[in-house]
Amino acid sequence: MRRPVAGESGSRLTDEKIKTLGDWRGKALSQIRALVKQADPQVVEEVKWKKPSNPAGIPVWYHDGIICTGETHTKHLRLTFAKGASLKDPRGVFNAGLEGKVWRAIVIHEGDKVDEVAFKDLIRAAVAFNLKSQNQGKTSRSPAGRAASGRASAVPTHQVSSSQVPELYPSQKAVVKYRENRWREIA
Repeated sequence: MRRPVAGESGSRLTDEKIKTLGDWRGKALSQIRALVKQADPQVVEEVKWKKPSNPAGIPVWYHDGIICTGETHTKHLRLTFAKGASLKDPRGVFNAGLEGKVWRAIVIHEGDKVDEVAFKDLIRAAVAFNLKSQNQGKTSRSPAGRAASGRASAVPTHQVSSSQVPELYPSQKAVVKYRENRWREIA
């Protein structure tokens, strides 16, 4: 996983996004940002997922993995915790994605109050979860990473020749033929 590097660009882009909003969503995002930084002074802030419908992108806060994102919508602000389902939420701050197996979110509408203490507790819990996941030696999803962990072989255990797959289209047979030749070169 690529780890973000602390820098001015993420903070500057988030500043610009808050300014362009210019309404209650900008104030709420600014408040959330301050709470995240209070809960975890080592947090790294980036802006990701820029697209024509959202040219300013989405603020993302990291600490050894994604903590949460701050998505702005027309009528609400959504704070999505990437691993929220794994976090304890004794005060019931999460109010969206409650049936999901991985993420949880907090949806904030105009006039909603954020339980600052509970929110900071969730941020700290997300950081602790990320650190614990890093310390458990999570391996790569690449074949080489799986092989190193003993979960799977880095090299296929069997080979298929193009003559064994007659139901393939000619272009697919060409790919199989190419792979046969590459394996011969490697072996």
